[in-house]
Amino acid sequence: MSERIGIYPGTFDPITLGHADIIRRGAKLVDKLIIGVTTNPSKNPMFSTEERFAMVEREVANMGVSNVEVVGFNALLVKFAQKQGARVIIRGLRAVADFEYEYQMAGMNQQLDENIETVFLMADVSLQPIASKLVKEIALYGGDITPFVNNEVREEVNARVKEIGLKGDY
Repeated sequence: MSERIGIYPGTFDPITLGHADIIRRGAKLVDKLIIGVTTNPSKNPMFSTEERFAMVEREVANMGVSNVEVVGFNALLVKFAQKQGARVIIRGLRAVADFEYEYQMAGMNQQLDENIETVFLMADVSLQPIASKLVKEIALYGGDITPFVNNEVREEVNARVKEIGLKGDY
């Protein structure tokens, strides 16, 4: 029987505790989980692709999961999955709004390759409100992001905020 490979794609800008939860749980569902760090033209990243890649690699190493690999990509997700030999795409869900978008994406991906299945994982209830976009916004306005990211990620985000400057009338 061939190895079951899954892909968990995202921009991870920055990687949050919610992402880490999906990685840990997704790694249990497949023989090998590839974390695909990608770009998204519709998002304004705080960190470069290289910085996000290094951040995700470090966080995965700290999790102690042995069947997870981090790979950067800038391609159509289905093409990336095919190249990696993956038959499963893992997507994390936080809310109903996520489901509507992810459901549409799963349908489009199925049209592109019917042999690749999308699996939705709900984030742990305590982590469901966490979104990278909101973490960045909180940090940019001087808020504490400790409940949402690991310490090293918090330090990196805070250092970047120092570089670009706080926003608002704090």
